[in-house]
Amino acid sequence: YNKTIITTLLREKYGFDDVVCTDWGLITDLHMGDVLWPARAWGVERLSEAERVLKVLDAGVDQFGGESCPNYVLELVASGQLSEARIDQSVRRLLKQKFELGLFDDPFVDEARVPEVFGSAQSAAAGLASQSRAMTLLKNSNNVLPLQGQPKILVKNMDGEVAANYAQVVDSPEAADFAILRLDTPWVPVDTKNQFALGFHHGDLDFKEEAKAEILALCKKVPTIVVIYLDRPAVIPEISAAAYALLADFGASDTAVLNTLFGKAQPEGKLPFELPSSMDAVRAQRTDVPRDSKDPLYPFGFGLRY
Repeated sequence: YNKTIITTLLREKYGFDDVVCTDWGLITDLHMGDVLWPARAWGVERLSEAERVLKVLDAGVDQFGGESCPNYVLELVASGQLSEARIDQSVRRLLKQKFELGLFDDPFVDEARVPEVFGSAQSAAAGLASQSRAMTLLKNSNNVLPLQGQPKILVKNMDGEVAANYAQVVDSPEAADFAILRLDTPWVPVDTKNQFALGFHHGDLDFKEEAKAEILALCKKVPTIVVIYLDRPAVIPEISAAAYALLADFGASDTAVLNTLFGKAQPEGKLPFELPSSMDAVRAQRTDVPRDSKDPLYPFGFGLRY
């Protein structure tokens, strides 16, 4: 709905003349089974659905996400509130992409080549490299990383068979030179009948006492390299302090993680958000101000290198 951002800034100042698509569900209410999701028409809740369509198009948008209401566009054109010239602007942008993709000149694909194109060794290697490069090194005590030689390692939440390609895998902290512990940022499922929302991660960002105690106990027994998946900004001050090294990933296979830990790939990532120092700091944040938590554990943009 923001014409200043979409047209004045994006299109006029920065010269962007390609397709702008809205997020889903901004015009009409969304029904998912017995669950109703009201339209997320923030700031224009009092407008009718047709008026919302007009305002979105006036802002410079070309495509409505998750909507099926072409009748409003037809009504607006018929009433003279929306010009066909404005429709043509968006149609040109949409058709331009289709022509560039060859969807008219060569619309069909060779099904026999699908495994070759989408499962090629080159594509797999590029995906693996991207996973490793995105990893963000947060702590590296005594420059322990990258690991050298064939250390004895204990792995937790990681495929031991994969790890055995890099080092000698043992089954106890006492026998290990290092432990490698993979973690997910804590979350709890939302209590809802909405099947879509069931996939969302909710709740506090810190590990509660029992889980945290187990992690810290391992760190006391053996130098532990913690690898944490940051789908959300975890609150991990005690774990960070206890870990011998700390690496963040944003969705990576065990192979990609181990390539980074053993120096076959370099961690090049930077934090896309700050990691708060406590849940109290999280709760004290303002919802409309970025990077304003008190004394963050790791600031936005932080990332070490080997």
